[in-house]
Parts: sequence; C-alpha cells; structure tokens
Amino acid sequence: MAGAAFRVAVLISGSGTNLQALLDTVHGPDIEIVGVASSRGDAAGLERARRAGVETAVFAIADHQDRAGRDRALGDWLEARGVELVVLAGFMELLGPQLVRRFAGRIVNVHPSLLPAFPGVRAIEQAVEHGVKVTGVTVFFVDEHMDNGPIVLQEALELPYPAQIAELEQRVHEVEHRLLPRAVRLIAAGRVRVDPANPRAMLIDDVD
Repeated sequence: MAGAAFRVAVLISGSGTNLQALLDTVHGPDIEIVGVASSRGDAAGLERARRAGVETAVFAIADHQDRAGRDRALGDWLEARGVELVVLAGFMELLGPQLVRRFAGRIVNVHPSLLPAFPGVRAIEQAVEHGVKVTGVTVFFVDEHMDNGPIVLQEALELPYPAQIAELEQRVHEVEHRLLPRAVRLIAAGRVRVDPANPRAMLIDDVD
C-alpha cells in the first residue's frame, strides 16, 4: 500500500505565480497541497487554488485583534489540516515568532536574491542599484529573523547592464518557478538535513 501524501500548505498575498508552479509540478499523489491561505481576500492566487480544487482561506490581520491573533488562527488552521510543510510563495507579511516556533523547521520561503545579500523588499532593485554582476534566487527555512534562515537551494543568474527591471523580474521569476518546486520535492523526500558540524548548513541528498 502506498504511503500517505506529504501535506503542504502555501501562503500567498498576490497573483500566485509560484503557487501555480507548485500546483503544476508537485501537487499530486506523493505531495498534496492541502490548503492555500492568503493575507488578502482579493489575492488572485486564491482563484488558482480553487480551480485546482484546493481549499482556501483568508487570514487578514484586520479581521483579528492583532497580528498575534491572526497568527494563532492561521496556525490552528494549518495544524487542523495536518500540514507538514508551509511554503511562503509571495506572502508579503512577516510571521510572528510564536508561529515560526510553532512550525520550526517546517516553513520555507523563496527570495529574489542570493541571500544574505539584499534581504527585505526591492531585492532586485537593490542588486541593480549596487551594480552587482550576479544575483539569483534563494529558498530557505524561515526563522524568527527576516530572510535569515538556513539555505536550502540557491541559483545564480548574471545581471546585464544597463539593466531593465521588468526583464530581470521575469528572469528571476522563471528561476523561482523552477527552484521552489525542486526544494519542496527534496524536503518531502527527506533529502534535506542539517549538517551536524554547522546547524546553519543544509546537506542535500540530491540524486535527481
């Protein structure tokens, strides 16, 4: 008898293109996206989830007493669905430390730079303004600090100058749509583990 599918929830705030990449490439009998939650009720990504038959929910801070209350409700929703991995795919709000601790080692995010370079917002613009020759995409485990957790995967791309931001954003998104599903597959397969010599370093057993 086949084992149960690895259960994933995706958190979004906008159009959900990374969510679509996950729906297209990992959602199936071995890895099941069991829920999509948004910080905004008008996020277009919610319709992507509904079309795929995935349950959706909205957790706006304005609907709760405060951010901590929102995070408790979100955490309860995730736990009720037996979520084994939470994927932040364009989720544009910080998660509070209590929620991060509640799902420690089970939350990943994707960021449009080679962390630790250019954390936070406007990462692509920061890279261009700094004049770097190489940028890229990072998938990492979320900790209690912004864009700081242990790195799972990175992929670099060269920056041409003069740089067109819209063109660079498209190229970065293409890398995200490839790298994030790969990271989810590796984690679901148990191929990502902590280096005993360095708790910040992730060892990847990648036989693909």
